[in-house]
Amino acid sequence: MTSPRPTARRNTSGLARDIEILELLGSDEALRAGGMGVSQVAQATGRDKAVVSRTLATLAETGLVERDDDSLRYLLGPRLYALAAHTATSTLVHASRSILRRLVQSTRETSHLCVLRGGNVLTLLSELSPHDVRTTGWAGTTTAAWRTPSGRALLSDWDEEALARWYEDHGQDQPLVGRFDQADPSGFPVLDAPPAGNAPVTDFASLLTELERIREQGFALSDEELEFGVVAASAPITDFTGRIVAAVNVSAPKARIGPRLDALGALVGRAARELSARLGDDRVGHA
Repeated sequence: MTSPRPTARRNTSGLARDIEILELLGSDEALRAGGMGVSQVAQATGRDKAVVSRTLATLAETGLVERDDDSLRYLLGPRLYALAAHTATSTLVHASRSILRRLVQSTRETSHLCVLRGGNVLTLLSELSPHDVRTTGWAGTTTAAWRTPSGRALLSDWDEEALARWYEDHGQDQPLVGRFDQADPSGFPVLDAPPAGNAPVTDFASLLTELERIREQGFALSDEELEFGVVAASAPITDFTGRIVAAVNVSAPKARIGPRLDALGALVGRAARELSARLGDDRVGHA
């Protein structure tokens, strides 16, 4: 049983007292114990047990906490984690905007912020190239993760067992930008069909090889893999836990990038490390 905390707040507003309970349930002690009972919370906060019981019941009704029916301990609830996830995404987008703009200024090509959603890559934010001829903004668009450099960057910290399960579900997913092997109604082939043999990933073994390459060099590349004449570079973004949470991407016409695709990858990698540092990953250096 925990000892009363000397900083317990008895005469504060109801919201502040509720927050105090949420902070207590999020403490290392509570997490290790699988939650805390009413008596423990009451003693730790210096509050009446009946009042604490009613407060926890109210918080449970909202989903901010939940009670384990076997142990009768309370834990942080799913709604609180959902709210935190929305906050993290908002912070990520806000922190990314200036870096994406700087990438556009440096490369004069379109930049994107991407996240993994199931088997797909979702583009959260795009900053467009100033060129009249440019790749388009894909904000709100999804593509099959294994077919894109951003998707492979996002998967590059997964272990092999988790990857195998993911690939079993999503390894046959087709790109969501159109079928490249079909002709249009006029009988002409689709003009943006990529050259044959340009995909670095064709099965699970080649996916593992490609992810190892990404880990070693810090970025992923695509050379006319999805669209004829388009190249791209992506790099993973990590948060304060060191977990990959997003990827930054720059895509461009191959005619403008020429032989500088590896250099573009290195530049995108530096931008991703800077953004990771902004999100609290102290292991990475600034660009």
